[in-house]
Amino acid sequence: MEFEIQDKEMDILLQNVLERYGYDFNDYSKASLKRRINRLYALDKFTSFEQFRRQIQTDSTYFRRFVEEITVNVTEMFRDPSFYKAIREEVLPVLATHPFIRIWHAGCSTGEEVYSMAILLQEAGLLKKSLLYATDINPGVLERLRKGIFPLRFIKQYSENYIQSGGKQDFSQYYTAKYDWAKFDEKLAAKMVVATHNLVSDSSFNEFQLIFCRNVLIYFDRNLQNNALQLFDDSLDSLGFLALGAKENLKYAPIFRKYKQLDNKERIWRKIA
Repeated sequence: MEFEIQDKEMDILLQNVLERYGYDFNDYSKASLKRRINRLYALDKFTSFEQFRRQIQTDSTYFRRFVEEITVNVTEMFRDPSFYKAIREEVLPVLATHPFIRIWHAGCSTGEEVYSMAILLQEAGLLKKSLLYATDINPGVLERLRKGIFPLRFIKQYSENYIQSGGKQDFSQYYTAKYDWAKFDEKLAAKMVVATHNLVSDSSFNEFQLIFCRNVLIYFDRNLQNNALQLFDDSLDSLGFLALGAKENLKYAPIFRKYKQLDNKERIWRKIA
């Protein structure tokens, strides 16, 4: 019979994880979390919930695998090209007026969108006065970001996204292909500050002119969404920009009245109060 974790067992497991490691997944979307935990249990061929729970509690290496498997790490370069076109045409000209630009990519996963932003900044002549803070709860994906190496099979799609976003250069100038991999220019990574950060429990760590958090909030419940949005509000300069994913919205958040969505209807808001 196929294993399926029960609600009570998942509550116990999440409480154990919080007490042992300080990672709080209690306000994540329960359905999504349950699906991923069940998948991990089956993949690693555990024979009982107690065995699974004990492995997580006693083996910090396995706990790292647990975090990697239950957090969502799906991303791509220039995802939603019209969104990046709006960043290129409407946000970058405003950022250009700042003497120094700080951008936070929260929940950045393996970093494809961080590299996308670095390319936009370079083409606008702004990379040299910018810092891109790339954070995620999952240390494993951040290692991949630091290397700046992505599967070559995805590059055709990334190149098409880049062109649709308004890119005019030859996209191949940004990477070197070797075997099945594309390594991106280290000049882009040189402006990135990479660190773990937990949107559930960690606080603001700087002030930013632009914050990206795309397709992360959809996995949180409403309470945790509001907490994360308050964290972004606390971290954003006056008149700064907040960029969310295509299915995410500020409309029902307590901070809504402090923001105005850009007229292009992309999921980009500007802080006005």
